[in-house]
Amino acid sequence: MDLTNSVVWFAIALVSTIAVITKIARARTVVDPVCNKPPPPVKPPPPVVSGGSLIRLLHTFLTKGLRAMIHEQYTQLGSVFTISFFGQKVTFLIGPEVLGHFYQGVDSEISHGNTLEFTVPMFGKEVIYGVDSATRYEQNRFYSNALKPPKLRNHADPMIQEVEDYFSKWDQQGTVDLKWELAQLLMLISSRCLLGREVREKMFKEVYTLFHELSDNGLRLTSVLFPYAPILANYRRDRAHAKLSEMFTKITDVLQNLMDSNYKDSRPTTEAEVIGLIMNLMFAGMHTSSAASTWTGVCLLSHERWLRAVIEEQNKIVLKHGDHVDFNALMEMDALHRCIKETLRMHPPTATVFRKVHTNFTVQTREGYEYEIPSGHIVVSPIHFNSNLPYIYKDPDEYDPDRFGLGREEDRVGGKFSYTAFSGGRHACIGEAYAYMQIKVIWSHLLRNFEFKLVSPFPDTDQSKLALEPKGKVMVQYKRLAACV
Repeated sequence: MDLTNSVVWFAIALVSTIAVITKIARARTVVDPVCNKPPPPVKPPPPVVSGGSLIRLLHTFLTKGLRAMIHEQYTQLGSVFTISFFGQKVTFLIGPEVLGHFYQGVDSEISHGNTLEFTVPMFGKEVIYGVDSATRYEQNRFYSNALKPPKLRNHADPMIQEVEDYFSKWDQQGTVDLKWELAQLLMLISSRCLLGREVREKMFKEVYTLFHELSDNGLRLTSVLFPYAPILANYRRDRAHAKLSEMFTKITDVLQNLMDSNYKDSRPTTEAEVIGLIMNLMFAGMHTSSAASTWTGVCLLSHERWLRAVIEEQNKIVLKHGDHVDFNALMEMDALHRCIKETLRMHPPTATVFRKVHTNFTVQTREGYEYEIPSGHIVVSPIHFNSNLPYIYKDPDEYDPDRFGLGREEDRVGGKFSYTAFSGGRHACIGEAYAYMQIKVIWSHLLRNFEFKLVSPFPDTDQSKLALEPKGKVMVQYKRLAACV
């Protein structure tokens, strides 16, 4: 069974409530008949969820959710455990102590495998998960060059202009769906910063519609599980991809950094590669930031203490820099930065990350137990669960941005993989600084110019989406501050 089918069955088992069947892995000691020395001790495989535990696991998932299901197994079996079904073993890694190889291992030993195969029809077979790992790393280097701090600074003013223009069209007061407004705004920002002024001014409505068609259909469960099946969602996804590709071929100033990039063998990027990289970068820049910026607003408007702290910080920045915020002012917004970071701890962009094991490796838990993870296993880092471990984060269900402040720095307690909202190691998100800057620009402007009240109840998480966005509309009342024009 290849990896795609394994992930398919895993998702179906959890989402569609298909019962899974466990087989307990047993370690064997092989004795060398020639050597009289005892063989080195064989480290055992992780404990396996079995028998009646599988029924309880499924029941907990259906009635209480993924986090409760993982907590139940973690409490009973420890930091490393395996669920075995249909001949495929899925091993969960809980806590930063056991995540080193997961995030730092080379692709020949542990990789995404085919778990992200569904992105190939979205962005093209010429880029990212449609190419080999060596080519993918070079393409990531192109992104990295385009998003380095000196060039990131150049994005600040266009972002600020887009935000100011967008909210200047709001009335003196009103009620809006914050999630929809920020999704619209972030598409404007991405169009301006990543695609260029020509797309922003002449093609925005069409690009916006097509990107939503691409993502809404490409991220449906059916499309993720069966990316090449002849179904309506895949047809709409492919149609949107084709139309976007045709549009981008007519643009001469789209992401010049990517067009000018060369591989190590001096080969230049092709038109198809540039278009695929643009689509992928747009998707990452808009889709994840849209959820993160909405959650940030929801958390601030639900916690008066931190809302006041951020507003006070904004007032001090205005006194120092004037009302027109620039890149330097954005870098001084420590309280807002911590609030965003805490929001992403509690509401990470994705709940879990998968890898495929190609070479056996060993993990050691904080209690000192060692387990060998065999080749062929799928390993899972449950980001949402790992971000709420009480031995790392005090009162993890409390919204407390000061946990990242000087003197506490709880995200460093367990090492560099204590906080993985933007992944880590070899797989760290290269757009992290860009995402923080977008969210700061938006909420700095909003809190300096408007009063807000959250009208909707605090939203649940939409578990049907890959990006864990708020479920349903997020309605807020706003009132423009009298001192602002």
